[in-house]
Amino acid sequence: MIATPLQLVVAGLFGLVIGSFLNVCIYRLPRGKSVVFPPSACGSCQRELRWFENIPVVSWVVLGGRCARCKAPISVQYPLVELVTGAIFVATAAVTPVGPLLAARLLFGCALVVLFAIDLEHQILPNVITLPGIAVGLTFALVGPPGWRSALIGALVGGGVLYAIAAGYYYVRHEDGLGMGDVKMLAMIGAFLGWPHMLLTLVLASFSGAFVGLAMIALQRGSMKYALPFGTFLAVGALAAMLAGQPIIDWYAGFY
Repeated sequence: MIATPLQLVVAGLFGLVIGSFLNVCIYRLPRGKSVVFPPSACGSCQRELRWFENIPVVSWVVLGGRCARCKAPISVQYPLVELVTGAIFVATAAVTPVGPLLAARLLFGCALVVLFAIDLEHQILPNVITLPGIAVGLTFALVGPPGWRSALIGALVGGGVLYAIAAGYYYVRHEDGLGMGDVKMLAMIGAFLGWPHMLLTLVLASFSGAFVGLAMIALQRGSMKYALPFGTFLAVGALAAMLAGQPIIDWYAGFY
């Protein structure tokens, strides 16, 4: 069943609100802080934010991107995360029928947003998201697509492939090439999307990562050893695979 315009609007508004919470996760998880306590506050003067300063996107625009009291700048990341999350909710609701699969995909999309932002800034992928994410993905697969067999294979092969690549690189170069966070993240992706879409994610992430890496070298902003946050590319690849993976796979299979 195709979502109605009203349902898409509701999904978008709900996504904006959830995006506000994801901002809390993105800021606090790498710092080992609770995501539920204390309430949100200004990062500079530590003043607790009032309810009307927490309205997604609107508050940032009205305040001019600055704290109401100390006038310290508020990162544009906050409204961007909210807008991206809202867009993901709309896009997911537009292609997914209401039910367990929609709930799984929305939850998965939220995890991808948080992992993308944290890996981009801190080059870490928190276990508190990836490890429970594997279990949650496998649980959802018991009652809906991709099915528990595909999800289990996706988790095992996804984690196994990256682990083998990381181990082989370390054996040859005696230095880390991939972090274990990437291994666990791809296992989580396999658990939610199943093994075909997990492989598509890996291909998309690898090509996009290589493209960005070569572009940075060409612009003289990096070297062959520059550490790119691969989790960010996995997040983008997984989002594409979740929303448009089957048409892409069908298109590729049409060549054979």
